[in-house]
Amino acid sequence: MARAAIIPGNGCDCDLDKCMWYGWVKRRLEEAGIPTALQTMPDPYVARESIWIPFMHDTLKCDESTIIIGHSSGAEAAMRYAEKYRVKAIVLVSPCVTDMGMASEAASGYYARPWLWDEMARNTSWIMQFSSKDDPLVDFESEQLVVKEGLSKAQPHYTFHEFADRGHFQSRTFPALVQAVTAACATQAS
Repeated sequence: MARAAIIPGNGCDCDLDKCMWYGWVKRRLEEAGIPTALQTMPDPYVARESIWIPFMHDTLKCDESTIIIGHSSGAEAAMRYAEKYRVKAIVLVSPCVTDMGMASEAASGYYARPWLWDEMARNTSWIMQFSSKDDPLVDFESEQLVVKEGLSKAQPHYTFHEFADRGHFQSRTFPALVQAVTAACATQAS
């Protein structure tokens, strides 16, 4: 049985159930029969890979039955996790591949080495990406399309959901994500 873990973007140290779409998606996935973990991450402002990846492994228990849903820095954590560990799937919301010239992003440790697209593909059954052309924080052309290019070549079960008006996906709901994840789970179950 599939389960999910939502990994938020950095800076989220509040009640995640009330932060952006995280709690809403958790409730909708659970209504669809997908148990979903949502916890405040340790080191929420820097989002260090050296802290987040062990937390995802040891505390959230992300494993081969887990769909990791990562938003922003959480997407980078999902990608790095899938390079190393087998998971059911990763769902990337506003992912990036560089620190975008920001010292605060560089400190996380995700960007200092190449991305291993083939390892991510090998360690997942499917991958989804949600990106918006008007994202004010993560450039669509130089960041999000690079993720698309790397993953679409490596993973035959990769889907790209492109929007023109969702910004950095900071809304209170996210029906497109719930619909896509539940449909993918239904397809995998049949």
